[in-house]
Amino acid sequence: MSAFWKHLDHLESYICRALLAVFVTLLFVQIVARQVFGFSITWIEELSVILFVWFAYFGASYAARMAAHNRVTFHLNMMPRRTARILEAIGDLFWIAFNVIFIWQAIQFIGRLKPFVKAQTLGWEMRYVYTALPIAFALMTIRILQVNYLKLVKGIDPRDPDKVEVEQALELAAEEQRAFQREHAK
Repeated sequence: MSAFWKHLDHLESYICRALLAVFVTLLFVQIVARQVFGFSITWIEELSVILFVWFAYFGASYAARMAAHNRVTFHLNMMPRRTARILEAIGDLFWIAFNVIFIWQAIQFIGRLKPFVKAQTLGWEMRYVYTALPIAFALMTIRILQVNYLKLVKGIDPRDPDKVEVEQALELAAEEQRAFQREHAK
């Protein structure tokens, strides 16, 4: 895979990192301004809320790419893997349908916003603030399709990142236990 596609595959991750860094920094500046200098910078709170909302939506898209979104899976784990994959794909079709409807409605909503509808302290037109909705849901839809392609066509099963970390920690602990036993068996 070329470097370009590899970076594009992590687009939401990069966006989330940047958004998180900016809104945490802004909130830190606001806290210092209030506590140390005794005044508030009014636009920082509004911008931080906007950036946090964007962070949440792009984070949802990233979770879809990692196949780490919230999903009830206990019943799927009891089924044969092929049946579970088919049921997950059917569920994802409903998710994609929801996303397409949401994207359509978000575009309609943004199109109906008048130019005088602005963010209170920033003065930005809200239509630009709300563009995160159709963009993030379109990316999420692409990621859902991508994960299903990997699972159903390529046979690659993206695993839950939390489960992978736990399994890696357990493997490391087992290796350390074996090393300890070898050391003390001498």
